[in-house]
Amino acid sequence: MVNEQENQTNDPAQPPQSFFRRYRAVIFVVIAFAVVVLLVLRHHKHQQELAAMEGGGPGGRGRGGASSLSGGGGRGRGGGAGPNSAVAVTVANVASGDIEVRIPALGTITPLATVTVRPQVSGILTKLAFQEGQLVKAGQFLAEIDPRPYQAALEQAKGNLRKDQALLADARLDLKRFEELIKEDSVAQQQLDTQRALVDQYGGQLESDQAAVRTAQINLDYTHIVSPVSGRVGLRQVDQGNYVTPGDTNGLVVVTELQPISAIFAIPEDNVNALMDQLRSGGTLTAEAFDRGNSTQIGTGQVKAVDSQIDTTTGTIKLRALFANEDGRLFPNQFVNIQLIVNVLHDQTVMPSSAVHRGAPNGVASTFVYLVNTTENTVAVRPVTLGVIDGERVAVTKGLEAGDIVVTEGGDRLRDGASILLPANTTQHPTTAAPQQAHKRGIGKGNGQHKNRGQQPPASQ
Repeated sequence: MVNEQENQTNDPAQPPQSFFRRYRAVIFVVIAFAVVVLLVLRHHKHQQELAAMEGGGPGGRGRGGASSLSGGGGRGRGGGAGPNSAVAVTVANVASGDIEVRIPALGTITPLATVTVRPQVSGILTKLAFQEGQLVKAGQFLAEIDPRPYQAALEQAKGNLRKDQALLADARLDLKRFEELIKEDSVAQQQLDTQRALVDQYGGQLESDQAAVRTAQINLDYTHIVSPVSGRVGLRQVDQGNYVTPGDTNGLVVVTELQPISAIFAIPEDNVNALMDQLRSGGTLTAEAFDRGNSTQIGTGQVKAVDSQIDTTTGTIKLRALFANEDGRLFPNQFVNIQLIVNVLHDQTVMPSSAVHRGAPNGVASTFVYLVNTTENTVAVRPVTLGVIDGERVAVTKGLEAGDIVVTEGGDRLRDGASILLPANTTQHPTTAAPQQAHKRGIGKGNGQHKNRGQQPPASQ
C-alpha cells in the first residue's frame, strides 16, 4: 500500500497539486517591481515635459525661452527679466497740472446746537405730537401739558386787573374834584394829599396786576411745548400721562441740529502759519470729510473758526469746519477723516504715485522711476525728486518733464535697459485730470509734503 501511494505521488503525468502556492510570493514580487518601474518611467517622462516647457519648448516660458506675450525671450525664475525678455507693463504720461497741498486730520462731527426740551411748568403731559427720530422745524409743536389750571390763573389775574383799573379810575376822579375844591378852600390840604397818594397806590397795584396777567399768559404758553431749533428729535424720555416738572433731569426729548453741522478736528502746530496766512488774506479753506475707512467722501465744508490757543499736551490746534449736510450723511459724534486743503500749486510736473520706486538700482539709494523709450521699447532708471503728494498723484520737482512716459505697473520685474511690451494705449493713467478723491492722503508735519502711505518701496533691482 505504501509503495503504491509513492508511485502515485511521483508520477510525472500527474499535474502539480499546488504550483500557485509554491510561487505566489515570487509572482507578487515581480508584479510590484513592474509597477514601480512603470511609475518611475512616467515620472521621468513628466519631468522631461516640464523641462521642455521651461527650457524653450513651444509656447513655454523659461530662462532664455520664448514668451507667449512677446514671441521672444521669456521671464526667468524669481520674476527677473532675462537679457532678451520683454515684460508687459502699464504706463502713464507725465503732465503739467495743479496739485493740492492737504493736511490730514481726525475729526468728530459736532452739531451746532443740541437742546434738551424740558417743561417750564408742572402738570400732566396730555399729548406728544412727534415721532422718535423725526425731523422738525424751529417752533414746531412737540407736546402739551394740561393747560386748564394755567388758563384759570390767567383769567383770575385779568379779573384783578379790571378791579384795580376801576379803583384807579374812581380815585383819579376824586382827586380831580379835590383839586377844584382846594381852590375854594372847601377841603383840607391833607385830604388832597391823601387822595393823591391813593391814586399812586392804585397805579402801582395796576402795574402789579398787569405783570400778573403777563406771567399767567407765559405759563399758559409754556403748556404748549415747541421745538427751539430745527433738527432731529431723539428718543422720548417720558410717556404721555406722566406728571412733569421743570426739575426733571432728562427732560422730554433732545433735539439736535443737523443742517448745517460742523466737524471739529486738530492739525499740527507746524501748519498754523500757513493756515493763518490763508485766512488773513481772505481766502477760504476747504475741508473734505471721509468715512472711517478713508475711502468715501461724505461731505465738503469750509473752515469757519480756529481755536484761540495751541494745546501744549498734543502740539495741535483745533479748527471747526461747517458742512451744509444737505444729504444728511454727517451724523452727530460721527468719526471722520478730514482732508484740509491749505494751498493749490499750479503748473506742477505731475505723475501717478504708483510710478515711484525706492531702492538702489545704481548702487546709490534714491527715489526713481522707469522712464520709457517708446522708440526701442525699453526702460531706463531715472532718479527723481518728489514734491507734494495728492492722493494718487505726486509732483516731481526734478528728473522728469511733461510728456515723459513712466511705468506704473510691472516695474517690480524690470531693470535698467529692460525690454517692455507697451499697451495699445500708452495714456491709460493721465495725470492732467482733476485731482482724484484719494483713499489715503497725507503730508509730512510742517513741510507741506504728503506721506506716500499707499506706495510700498520695492527692494533694489
